[in-house]
Amino acid sequence: MGGNPAIYLEKDGPIGWLVLNQPAKRNALSEAMWDAIPALLDQAAQDKAIRVVVVRGVDHKAFAAGADISEFEKVHTSPDSSQAYNRIVQRAERQLSRFAKPTIAMIQGPCVGGGCGIAVACDLRFADDTARFGIPPAKLGLVYSLHDTKLVVDKIGPARAVDMLYTGRLVDAAEALRIGLIDRLLSPAAIEAETRSYCEMIAQSSQFSVRATKQIVRMILDGDAEDTDETLKLFDDAFRGEDFVEGRTAFMEKRKPAFKYS
Repeated sequence: MGGNPAIYLEKDGPIGWLVLNQPAKRNALSEAMWDAIPALLDQAAQDKAIRVVVVRGVDHKAFAAGADISEFEKVHTSPDSSQAYNRIVQRAERQLSRFAKPTIAMIQGPCVGGGCGIAVACDLRFADDTARFGIPPAKLGLVYSLHDTKLVVDKIGPARAVDMLYTGRLVDAAEALRIGLIDRLLSPAAIEAETRSYCEMIAQSSQFSVRATKQIVRMILDGDAEDTDETLKLFDDAFRGEDFVEGRTAFMEKRKPAFKYS
């Protein structure tokens, strides 16, 4: 890793841990951290051993307390500098939301603003009961982009999304589970082990199936309602793939499949 970077990718078997590492600021996201995310995701995409990416805070105290507001006087000194900063953030969140491999946010402590943006850009969100969620643009006189707002609406629906956006109020972990903002609520003692266990389940599945499914779900969220030549090809190719042969054979032989696709 070298130099104690503020964000880094740590490989652990089939898991790529994308670690937010600015604990003195509760992992608040600096411009450099946002800017590093696409390259780190590219690194995870190219590593065939990594089958799931998990975003987490470096310790158990915070996921991310939002953007690093101490930088705002610098990055928002002019319309051009504001636009450049905003595009860096948008590029990071968009690439995460469209990353080809499965993604999970493992959330402990505050998950606010840009931190919440990163969390909703992931496929799944696992949290412990210390987690707190907030999306506070209305408290700062700001507006989120359509893409980033849609990520929230896709997860919790329009009424709950505008509730959080209009007020900027903090939502505790129990409410987050109830409204669908998170997918698992776990104890602080169990969250890392449970997240690892779930990642292992994904890693043992057919990666052809997992990634094709993710691609199709993304297309549905983008508004597609009918099959395209691309989705029909995915459907047809599956029946001719090595994973289907292995899965069918393993079922007949009453054993676990050993998929080779990566």
